[in-house]
Amino acid sequence: MTMAQFNIAEAKAHFSELIEKAALGEEIIVAKGNKPVAKIVALRPAHRRPGTGKGQILFIGPDFDAPLADFAEYQ
Repeated sequence: MTMAQFNIAEAKAHFSELIEKAALGEEIIVAKGNKPVAKIVALRPAHRRPGTGKGQILFIGPDFDAPLADFAEYQ
């Protein structure tokens, strides 16, 4: 993920473009006098990336897909 820095005047002049960049996953830093004061980020990731959870599931029980006893009358 890249991070770009803009001063307030630049951010104001190019606000729509910065929002588009944020929607694509880029983090935008807004600075006042070269000191970062705010960050523009997307509320949620713009794109899912398959495989990002690889290796995070450590154990799946042998009865994982077995029918639940509470639903026996519906089967």
